[in-house]
Amino acid sequence: MTADVGVPTVRRPLAPVWLWVSLLIVAAPLAGTALGETPIPLSTVWQALANQMLGAGYPLDPIDQGIVWAYRLPRALVAGACGAGLAISGLVLQTLLRNALADPYLLGISAGASTGAVTVAVAGIGAGFVPMSAGALLGAIAAFALVVGLARLSGGGPGARGAAQIVLAGIAGSQLFNALTSFIIARSASAEQARGIMFWLLGNLSGVRWDDVGLSLAAAVTVLGAAAWHIRALDAFAFGTESAASLGVPVRRVQAVLILATAMATAVMVSVTGAIGFVGLVVPHAARFLVGTRHARLVPVSALIGMVFLIAADVIARMLVPGQTLPIGVVTALVGAPAFAAILIRGRSAS
Repeated sequence: MTADVGVPTVRRPLAPVWLWVSLLIVAAPLAGTALGETPIPLSTVWQALANQMLGAGYPLDPIDQGIVWAYRLPRALVAGACGAGLAISGLVLQTLLRNALADPYLLGISAGASTGAVTVAVAGIGAGFVPMSAGALLGAIAAFALVVGLARLSGGGPGARGAAQIVLAGIAGSQLFNALTSFIIARSASAEQARGIMFWLLGNLSGVRWDDVGLSLAAAVTVLGAAAWHIRALDAFAFGTESAASLGVPVRRVQAVLILATAMATAVMVSVTGAIGFVGLVVPHAARFLVGTRHARLVPVSALIGMVFLIAADVIARMLVPGQTLPIGVVTALVGAPAFAAILIRGRSAS
């Protein structure tokens, strides 16, 4: 009697990874367009897009056509681009600083960008020749420089003490620039302007249009490209700057390029949507939980999760309170604050 020898079978994935990623990139903005205060059927969304892009001529209500093309689709695309850009920015900062709590919001970069944008928009600095995004970029760079300077003056260095010092410096910098923003608004803005700006500072996508889509996508692609170009360097930075230098990484140049890309992306996002917190903090940790610590996987997965997360947060912000749209920063904070606490508790138990 002969025994049958089982031949191990190799299970192949149902579809290539790139196909699932492509479907997700298309499906998330479509879902963000269809869902909202009043749900719109996906068939109506497809017909509206076909009418606008292909001249299909489907008989649609002009109101539905306008809502899909002029309001919801740009909003979903900007939310996706901002989510991806902020997630990559948080990932880069956490790796460069070797700090699990680093993100543009906690380190004061968003607050500095808000101050720069408000200075240009309200105080009239630049006489109309300086765009809000440029003012936000200068504010973001100034805020990060201040935070790094405060951390070094307080004795921050490598290790746990340095990580704690830079977070404390970031909190101090955020408070300073938030105070400057409030002072500029109180000094230069009218009552109507002040109400609009305060709502915008909490994260607001209500006013985005197609011009904002191009700007947001360009910023997200820039920071994503910078991170992807320096993937090996980011892997080396995970072990510290000295280890990265010993592996041949030009530490200063890479740090300058990545921090500038991060500040630029954050500044653009703030100038378009206001300050949206916790995306850059929470998403990289979720990505590490799913795919590990290698940046070849972390970078694209963080971008995808950030895109889906912020689109979902925008949908929730429009549906949570009937008849009213919440600032998107409120929704991200409701998710991010518990995650922040969990990261703190996990870090304490691991030490």
